[in-house]
Amino acid sequence: MGTVLSARPLPAPGLADPGLAAVRTQAALPAHERVPTELYQFSIQESAPVGTAVGRVKAEDSDVGENTDMTYHLKAESGSGGNAFKVTTDSDTQEAIIVLQKRLDFESQPVHTVVLEALNKFVDPRFADLGTFRDQAIVRVAVTDVDEPPEFRAPSGLLEVQEDAQVGSLVGVVTARDPDAANRPVRYAIDRASDLDQIFDIDEDTGAIVTGKGLDRETAGWHNITVLAMEADNHAQLSRASLRIRILDVNDNPPELATPYEAAVCEDAKPGQLIQTISVVDRDEPQGGHRFYFRLVPEAPSSPHFSLLDIQDNTAAVHTQHVGFNRQEQDVFFLPILVVDSGPPTLSSTGTLTIRICGCDSSGAIQSCNTTAFVMAASLSPGALIALLVCVLILVVLVLLILTLRRHHKSHLSPDEDEDMRDNVIKYNDEGGGEQDTEAYDMSALRSLYDFGELKGGDAGGGGGGDAGSPPQARLPSERHSLPQGPPSPEPDFSVFRDFISRKVALADGDLSVPPYDAFQTYAFEGADSPAASLSSLHSGSSGSEQDFAFLSSWGPRFRPLAALYAGHRADDEAPAS
Repeated sequence: MGTVLSARPLPAPGLADPGLAAVRTQAALPAHERVPTELYQFSIQESAPVGTAVGRVKAEDSDVGENTDMTYHLKAESGSGGNAFKVTTDSDTQEAIIVLQKRLDFESQPVHTVVLEALNKFVDPRFADLGTFRDQAIVRVAVTDVDEPPEFRAPSGLLEVQEDAQVGSLVGVVTARDPDAANRPVRYAIDRASDLDQIFDIDEDTGAIVTGKGLDRETAGWHNITVLAMEADNHAQLSRASLRIRILDVNDNPPELATPYEAAVCEDAKPGQLIQTISVVDRDEPQGGHRFYFRLVPEAPSSPHFSLLDIQDNTAAVHTQHVGFNRQEQDVFFLPILVVDSGPPTLSSTGTLTIRICGCDSSGAIQSCNTTAFVMAASLSPGALIALLVCVLILVVLVLLILTLRRHHKSHLSPDEDEDMRDNVIKYNDEGGGEQDTEAYDMSALRSLYDFGELKGGDAGGGGGGDAGSPPQARLPSERHSLPQGPPSPEPDFSVFRDFISRKVALADGDLSVPPYDAFQTYAFEGADSPAASLSSLHSGSSGSEQDFAFLSSWGPRFRPLAALYAGHRADDEAPAS
């Protein structure tokens, strides 16, 4: 029977050099004091986490059955720090698994050497007198260096600073070092996510933390900041440390009355009657606790009427000083109270207690005050409350009725009342689009001034009765030559205009070649009152030989009256010539 130790590589993370060993056979003899002759070497990174398997070692046994079951133990050599590893047995392969049980540090111990011992798990009774069969081997584990981030050294004690410290005052110093053998320089910074207001600053070379702004303990009594340490040439190697900074209190806030106190006292109050108990608040927190002192301002006019008693528990009581008050003479008293703290330094402030003189009943209950009623002893009776509600309801009904009547009155107004009365101004001083323009002017405005009905009969009123039976075309020449050219008359004579317009209207009504028109316009006639010569194209000096308007008949039925008009004029001109 014999036992032989062998090693094999272990595909575990962090291994840079698998185990190396030669399988050697030894006689299975009792060897309690045997010096190990086998050497196995492994390597592991110093950053490997606890629980990482370093390597496997197996002891060979030529026995069979349960006699091949083995167990393993580690024995540390003197000064080798064997507690860094532990060994377990794989029950399936009977291998020893060396496992890391604490963090390694290349800088403090680059090599670990342990003795691995293999024993038979079961002892054959026949060889009990020979003892347990075992074998030993030396296992050497080399630690490989890894670039590690800087390590902080915890600051001694809690960082504290007075709240009245000047900007730039030193708060504390943090230090960190590079654990690697290279010992690279370290730079410091503050994580601004933990110091958004930038209240503190840090020296990047020395790690000295100073105040960057003024401090106020009443606003923030503690500050938690995160300090960063990194290698100067590799900022990826970064470490963090959280620091708590306490702001020490300084007595920089005077004490104040807890609330704006107001009290009421009856007119018939007796001397020594308690009116109000007052308390004080102070934003500061002295280490010895608060202690306040109270007294009345001596020069205050209300001081003779009231007294102040310090109760010695940071409160004070206000009492009446004499019998009764007259509300008619003075209904409000303002009592100034001076409050002083214990410092250092001692600070003080003055608060005002408002005292109102009120009327009370026989039991001392306040009925009413001149400006503010603190207690309403008597309330409205149910009958008075009902009467008040009825009055309000009547007022609401009256308002609704008035609004309804106004709306009804507006709905019955005649349309003429709402019409905007304006002067209808009609202009007739510009020419329109000729005979086809039937919308430019409303002739009804002119016809309303003169009566044209009487002129549309057989006699045209001065236009020559003998010509009434002749066709309109035959009368056109005489109409053009019968224009009055006499001297202007002092009074306007509209008969000439009525004559002319009537004949034109009759001519237009008798012409079946043109459609009817609602309005008839003509601009070929000037009255006798115009001293200037006529500008009408009908009186132009052109003769028939110069102009021939017969082609107008070929333009259509609308131009035939115009062609007939000029044809008649040319015939009249040729008759005298012959």
